[in-house]
Amino acid sequence: MATINYTIREAMTDELKVLQEFEQGVIQYERPFAPNLKEDPIVYYDIQDLIERDDAQVLVVVVDNKLVGSGYALIKKSASYKNPEYFAYLGFMYIAPEQRGNGLNGALIMELVQWAKDHDIHEIQLDVYAENKSAIKAYSKLGFKPDLLKMRL
Repeated sequence: MATINYTIREAMTDELKVLQEFEQGVIQYERPFAPNLKEDPIVYYDIQDLIERDDAQVLVVVVDNKLVGSGYALIKKSASYKNPEYFAYLGFMYIAPEQRGNGLNGALIMELVQWAKDHDIHEIQLDVYAENKSAIKAYSKLGFKPDLLKMRL
């Protein structure tokens, strides 16, 4: 793995255009795993709302003054029958194709996990398609373990 100089910082609303392009990159990457996605154009996130919320943190990865990645953590209330009462949900995990394999996604996730811990949240969850073996491997290396597998017919 090549050593790369990068910065991880909070996203800004004036970066919405690039962040929306990243969102489309996430959607295109996930399409082979999700045959039930509607035809384009679709959106997953209200990125501006996530940037502005106090219970969320949107981060970007910057290499050579260029945005190359993104992700968010959102504090959510657990189901009434589950502990702990709150958890951090990670989403919008994107790294530009030319920067993949450089450890940027792992560094981004660890920053989001730290943000959650700083907010006294220690349960971290994310969704990954069961067929997305490379993502499962990457998240497993960071300590994530499979939980509930949703099935469809």
